[in-house]
Amino acid sequence: MEFEVDDSRDRVDRDVVWNFLSTQAYWGGWRRREHVERQIDLAWRVVGAYRKSDGRQIGFARAFSDGVAGAYLADVFVLPEARGHGVGKAVLRTMIEDGPGRDFRWMLHTDDAHGLYRAFGFTEPDTTYLERPRPA
Repeated sequence: MEFEVDDSRDRVDRDVVWNFLSTQAYWGGWRRREHVERQIDLAWRVVGAYRKSDGRQIGFARAFSDGVAGAYLADVFVLPEARGHGVGKAVLRTMIEDGPGRDFRWMLHTDDAHGLYRAFGFTEPDTTYLERPRPA
C-alpha cells in the first residue's frame, strides 16, 4: 500500500477521525464530536496518513505540548484495512522523530500497543512520574 504522511491540520478528514474515535477506539467513546473537533483545533501538532491512490485518510495522531520540553501523544490510530503496512510507524516517526519535538519528553497512555511505542523509545515511567487520573 502506498501512502504519504504529513502534518497539515487542514488536510485532516475530521469525519474519519470522529468515526474511528467514536466507534472503534476503546479510549475515545466518552467524547462528543465537538470535543474531538476542539482537540484537533487546539492540538500542538497533528499528523495524518493518506492513501496515495485516492487521498483517503488512513491514520492519525495528535499531540499537545508546551512547545519547549514535553509532549503528550494521543489518539493514534490506523484504520483496520491499512494495518500491517507500516502506516502507524510512519505516523509516529513523523510526529516524534522528524518533527519539532524530537528532543522532548514524550508521554502517552495505551492498553494495547506497547511494542509499537517501545520501538520509539517509550518505557514505563520512572519514579519521578505521578498522575492524577480523570475522575470517573
